[in-house]
Amino acid sequence: MVNDTFMANCSLNGKVALITGGATGLGLGIARCMHAAGATVILVGRRSEKLDEACTCLGGDAYRYQFDITDWEAHEQFAKKVLDDFGQLDILVNNAGIQYKATFQDVRLEDMSSTFDVHVKAGFALTRAFLPSMMERKAGSVIFISSMAGFIGLTNQISYAAAKSAIMGLVRTFSNEVSHCGIRFNAIVPGWFETPMMLKAMGNDPKRQEKVLNRTAMHRFGQPEDIGWAAVYLSSEASKFVTGTSLVVDGGALSGF
Repeated sequence: MVNDTFMANCSLNGKVALITGGATGLGLGIARCMHAAGATVILVGRRSEKLDEACTCLGGDAYRYQFDITDWEAHEQFAKKVLDDFGQLDILVNNAGIQYKATFQDVRLEDMSSTFDVHVKAGFALTRAFLPSMMERKAGSVIFISSMAGFIGLTNQISYAAAKSAIMGLVRTFSNEVSHCGIRFNAIVPGWFETPMMLKAMGNDPKRQEKVLNRTAMHRFGQPEDIGWAAVYLSSEASKFVTGTSLVVDGGALSGF
């Protein structure tokens, strides 16, 4: 029988969680798991219809903001709006991402800049906007979604791999500077996941997918909820002494390289 101590340490009851890119893919998987763990879930994205669909998936028991995270002048006002509406933010998940497929010869500098804008600069700016409130309360969990590409690099995805690697440096530095205030910063490092972004990156090629599976110890693609439960752990009291780390959730994919 599960005892009360376990439930209390794993529960997100009373916590408010904001997830960027929360309407689809890994973001929606994270939202589902945090919602199941008792958190008040806020989804952030640019496409209103996708946000509405995601809220419906969560039984209508979620909140949504249509917001462009690369609007550099708007982060402070956006954070104020969220805090005015909810009174606090306990969990911030910087999940939004984009991907351009090109060799190093062909990648455009503007595409590399866009990739860093979404993955690195936006996550940094949004985190910085919410930190004063978290520091005042001496509590909070900030999660960045990285990628195994940040460890190994991926052919034809140089901007994506570089940005995902930068995220891990961002997490460690935030932790060194701020975790003494009671706020924890961690990254989750997904492997191969069955999401629209990943399938598009593979060109929806069954042969390539099989090749990937053959190099993955568990011989399956991850599901968004596999990342979701890892995010619940990193947001809960069960991980209260975990900060500055990158949690690999890849079914053994890295061990196959």
